[in-house]
Parts: sequence; C-alpha cells; structure tokens
Amino acid sequence: MRILFWGTPEFAVPSLRALDDEGFDIVGVVTQPDRPAGRGRHPRASPVKSVALDQGMEVLTPESPREAGFIDAIRALEPDVSVVVAYGHILPTEILAVPRLGSINVHASLLPALRGAAPINWAIARGHEKTGVTIMRMVREMDAGTIIQQVEEPILPDESASELSLRLSELGAEVLIETLALLSEEVAEEREQDHAAATFAPKIDRDTAQVDWSRPALEVALHVRSMDELPGAWSTLAGEPLKLFRPTVEAAAAGPTPAAPGTVLEANGGLVVSTGAGGAVRLGEVQPSGGRRMRASDWIRGRRLPPGLRFE
Repeated sequence: MRILFWGTPEFAVPSLRALDDEGFDIVGVVTQPDRPAGRGRHPRASPVKSVALDQGMEVLTPESPREAGFIDAIRALEPDVSVVVAYGHILPTEILAVPRLGSINVHASLLPALRGAAPINWAIARGHEKTGVTIMRMVREMDAGTIIQQVEEPILPDESASELSLRLSELGAEVLIETLALLSEEVAEEREQDHAAATFAPKIDRDTAQVDWSRPALEVALHVRSMDELPGAWSTLAGEPLKLFRPTVEAAAAGPTPAAPGTVLEANGGLVVSTGAGGAVRLGEVQPSGGRRMRASDWIRGRRLPPGLRFE
C-alpha cells in the first residue's frame, strides 16, 4: 500500500514511525515549512520533517496545500491512501480525493466529541474522565467523516496535556496500523457520526492559556494541566509573566474569609494561590519569562515575595 503521510508535530511521529516499521511504502511526507523557534528564532524543521529526512523519505513543505502545482505533485506520487495526523491545514476536497482509497485521519478524541484543533487540551480543561483515538475518513467538514476505528482511553488523575498527548500518539499509531490492514482487506466497517452530539475543541493560544483565578480551584487546576506544556498556563506576578505547571487542589480551611482570588497564600517551600471557590491551588513547577521550567520551591528560594502579593 502506497502511503502519502501528512503531519507536523511530535504527536504525528509515532504514526510515521509505525508505518515505516511495518514496511508500508511511504511515497511522500507532507509537513509544515520550517518555522522560527527558540531564543534565536532560527528556522527549525518540524518533528515529522526531521524523522522523514533521517529515514530518506521524500518531503514536501508547501506553505498551503492550495498553492499552485502542489496537487499535481502529489498526484504524481500515485498514493493509495493519505494518512493525516495533526498536519495543521484543512485539506480541500480535491486533495482528499487524490488517493484511490481516499484520506483518513488520526484524531485524538472520541468523535463526535471534541472536533477541532486541540482535543487533548479541552478534554482535560473540561474535566473529562476519558478520551481516546478515532480513525475517520476525511470529508470537507472538519472531523465529520465516518468512523472506521475508535479506542477509548482513561484520563489519569493529575495527568497533563503533554503526558496524555504522548500516550494517545502511541495508541493512535497502533490503531492506524490496524485500520490500514482492514482497509487493505476491504473489511473495514464504517459508521456515521451522530452530528447532533458534536462538541468542539478550538485552537488554543497564549490568551486562552491565561489563568482566571476567580474560577473554582478545581477548574483552575484543570486549566493549568490542560495548557501543559504548550502554550503553558500563565499569570502575571509583580509585573512579570510566570508559567505555571503541576497543580494540585488544596481544600479550603475553616476560618476567616479566604484571600482574594490570585493571592499568594504560601511562598515558603511551595507556591499556593487562592482561587474563587473550593480552596487554593498549589503549583509544583514554574517557568519565569526567558528562563527554564523548574520546581516552584527552587524558584522561590532566595526570593522575597511580600505577604498579600497577587497574581493578575
């Protein structure tokens, strides 16, 4: 089976490696162009491109799949099927139809739940106890095609988005190989999604990642977990942005009215911050602007955080 692979981030790498390990004929890999990254903002290849080049695969990096001449380039590869894993662009119908067996997608949710760009993040942010991987046939509407395979996976207590992403990327690779076997034997059974039950997981950005301390403690903790590792939940303390990781909820203690949301309650070996209700949140790790991610206790050591200091 001749595979045209589409993917960009680390999440897509296990699927690409699995296809290669299983001996599929990968006729081309389409990924995003090199983008500025790091402190020096030097162009950096996507994780998928790096792996593909290491394996001697043909790589295509159009700015857009709609650019002139691109569809002719992929037609010339004569793929049997396109496999799309977090590529980063919506593909037009004429491109989806190029392979003789069509195009399939590895999506990190139990469709029709959480259609969109950030299903892993929103599954955690919304307090879901389970998620999974869906292999679906791609159509013009976003994440609305028929379901070929679907596997459920629990979300572990205190699991971050980066940790869940790693688990689902490996699971997605396994289910993808099983799905291609079914397609090649022409025994795959596809089912329509319940479109009325669809929910959505829009793209996240720095604005989305800002912490709202007026929310209940559990919601704040879920938010922080859901933004790990990128873009990273953040808030401003003493005029400087600070990224926050590894939250745990601390139940409200009996006694006086709690401090205003965002107030630093403890900064002696740990960082505990008040919320709008339901207790406080203890942050296990932080990352100052321009610095590295570290334990909150190490960041606090040597600093003087005056009583009553508040995150904004």
